[in-house]
Amino acid sequence: MNFDRESELALAHTLCDTADAITLPAFTSRSFAVDRKADRSEVTEIDRGCEVALRTLIEASRPGHGVVGEEFGSSGPQDADLIWIIDPIDGTTNFVRGVPIYATLVALVDTSKGSDNVLLGMVSAPALGTRWWATRGGGAFRDGQRLQVSDTVTLPEAHVSITFNKGWEKLGLHHALAELAHLVARPRGFGDFWQHMLVAEGSIDAAVDAIGVARYDLAAPKIIVEEAGGRFTDRHGAENLTSKSAISSNNRLHDSVLKHLQV
Repeated sequence: MNFDRESELALAHTLCDTADAITLPAFTSRSFAVDRKADRSEVTEIDRGCEVALRTLIEASRPGHGVVGEEFGSSGPQDADLIWIIDPIDGTTNFVRGVPIYATLVALVDTSKGSDNVLLGMVSAPALGTRWWATRGGGAFRDGQRLQVSDTVTLPEAHVSITFNKGWEKLGLHHALAELAHLVARPRGFGDFWQHMLVAEGSIDAAVDAIGVARYDLAAPKIIVEEAGGRFTDRHGAENLTSKSAISSNNRLHDSVLKHLQV
């Protein structure tokens, strides 16, 4: 595995520049078609067109790399160790409703040891005018400014984003989320990528994502939170991208949050 940090970071910026140029004009003009996937979640022609554009760029510039995207699955060499994971629009419902909290997520992972080792992550939110990124061992940044998680040490003084959804209800854990919300100083519901970026910035102390999140939702936020000094796991504390849950924190509060979310 040959990872050139500066070269791949430059490509990630190019990918996000391309995505921003596609998504932001459509978001501003409100001129796009909306469909429903099999799971009834929303998808737009902008999601699909953006992913196609990003895949085309990756395939042209990194023919030896694989690609995994939300809309079109896997492509590229079957034996590729380096794989780009892309979510063209994270927060599609926000995008559709005119809420500016949406982003393109781009990550590069090394799968040579049988699991995802995220090497690079980038989150670009053009309607907010903000971009976050991180490389493994290179720190995390917002628009070039170094990020650091908060130093809050107890839940009663913590600001925590909690995303209630039917997935938590099916697990019988809505009550656990409610108890956590009552315990902390300020419960919030920022949702999607943004809650994890706020953890990385130190603006909030922990974030509990929806049940049902996927690899493409998590890869980029994970490394940004970790490189800012935080921790990013599933609801059981495992560090993987495939278990459909995600908890981020400033690390100090992580175990305390997790213990409130067990069956």
